[in-house]
Amino acid sequence: MGTPAPPSSGPSRIVNVRALWAGGAASAVVAALVAVVGVLICEGVLDLEMAPPPLLPIGRSLSVQYAVTSAVLALAATGLAHVLALTTPRPESFFSWIVGLATVVGVAVPLGSSGSWGGRLATALVDLAIGLCVLTLVRSLLGRTTQRVLPGPWRAPDQYGPITPPPDGR
Repeated sequence: MGTPAPPSSGPSRIVNVRALWAGGAASAVVAALVAVVGVLICEGVLDLEMAPPPLLPIGRSLSVQYAVTSAVLALAATGLAHVLALTTPRPESFFSWIVGLATVVGVAVPLGSSGSWGGRLATALVDLAIGLCVLTLVRSLLGRTTQRVLPGPWRAPDQYGPITPPPDGR
């Protein structure tokens, strides 16, 4: 009868950093395009004057500022996902809560600002679409680019393939 091995101090997850950040960059492009489409529909098609939320002051166009801000927020969400994957026991849950609550703030800010009701509602809906886009895309990246590592001497994933056998109980 042997004593169980002490828990390993090694990582509990392996993160495919290249895939995570490549997907994060693609998510940033999608979020920027959602912002541009939202501004085009709200201001161009529906002829509403949007209540601009706090945006990065890059360029003079609302579309450009919205797109750049959305892309930067998607990259920040990717960084958050990376940190959570390395430090928390259930990174997908924490990520969903953090980004979900940030999206609620993004929706509430324009609703409480000045301007026409239609413009404030349009801005809130565009913010909601961007937040949901970032939430779903980066959360799915988090699930696909991280792999749990079992503790103990049998934890090397490449040694046994995709299924790790249990330790020898002798």
